[in-house]
Amino acid sequence: HVNEHDVETPHGRIHCTMKGVPKGDRPVILTFHDIGLNHKTCWDTLFNHEDMSEIMQHFAVCHVDALGQHEGANTFSTGYEYPSMDQLSETLPLVLKLKSVVGMGIGAGAYILTRFALDYPNMVEGLLLININPCAEGWMDWAANKISGWTNAMPDMIITHLFGKEEIHNNQDLIGTYRHHIINNMNQFNLHLFVKSYESRRDLEIERPIPGSSVRTLKCHSLLVVGDSSPAVEAVVECNTKLDPTKTTLGLIISLLFFSLQPAKLTEAFKYFIQGMGYMPSAGMTRLVRSRTASGSSVTSFEGNRSRSHTSEGNRSRSHTNEGSRSHTAENQRGRSHTEGTANSNVDQAVPKSTEVSC
Repeated sequence: HVNEHDVETPHGRIHCTMKGVPKGDRPVILTFHDIGLNHKTCWDTLFNHEDMSEIMQHFAVCHVDALGQHEGANTFSTGYEYPSMDQLSETLPLVLKLKSVVGMGIGAGAYILTRFALDYPNMVEGLLLININPCAEGWMDWAANKISGWTNAMPDMIITHLFGKEEIHNNQDLIGTYRHHIINNMNQFNLHLFVKSYESRRDLEIERPIPGSSVRTLKCHSLLVVGDSSPAVEAVVECNTKLDPTKTTLGLIISLLFFSLQPAKLTEAFKYFIQGMGYMPSAGMTRLVRSRTASGSSVTSFEGNRSRSHTSEGNRSRSHTNEGSRSHTAENQRGRSHTEGTANSNVDQAVPKSTEVSC
């Protein structure tokens, strides 16, 4: 069941696409895209992947397009003042009218969802944040963008935001597809306003909680994901240091192009993240895990020691072969109690270990 509709906000109409029907007291998965993309170009490959079908049976999904970024969007009138990142996050309660959500955002979308979770903590149960940058654009970044803007078209600037140099060099055909979409399918005037709004973002002003203190930080469980050659690696690691280590996981995926090339990896990570929140405890293995099992993979084939989390139903464990390491929790209750585990990150040994799941 797919329902597309526009929602009136103080800043204009926001285009939303609801897939499925909300299930009882379960949260709805809420997605928000990055600059240069819309919900289709950002999320379709992931949500159309076969391993997402089981998740879709348990959760409805609401895709939100930023103002003026959806297909066929009308051009804003001259003098229109595009909303800030903070104002975009403030429109989400109007869009949702739901009890709670699990957010999935990338880049600008990750920033907007994080701001939303900070301001409306009771509405957000969990966040999957890809390439999140919690900091305002520094003056050096601003100057670099201004200088590059004199010689490069906006599509090239957006491509360098979405992908690292190595990814651009090694996947020129796919990068060409994204560039073609940005040039031919996006409203250029509207896109410029959205990009300008993101470049004008302010610091999220979050701090890692210390026992006995009261600081502003995310209250929900969070999974941070970044590509190993992404330009956002340092920003994501910085964000991880500001969040509660008992509720946050930092994951590394081999390539940020997972939307097109490696959707199974992100699907697997998200599935374990959902299970760690107390949902889908009896869900089966993903296709990626089944293929690993069928190939006879074992703990001795890992590139290092890996930790495991066990359910109270027994000493079940799952083995995974990947360049990084992974831990996950499973639960046999629908409550919100969580099994403590550990996860190793090959991004930065100083990054606190997680308790949920890493990619």
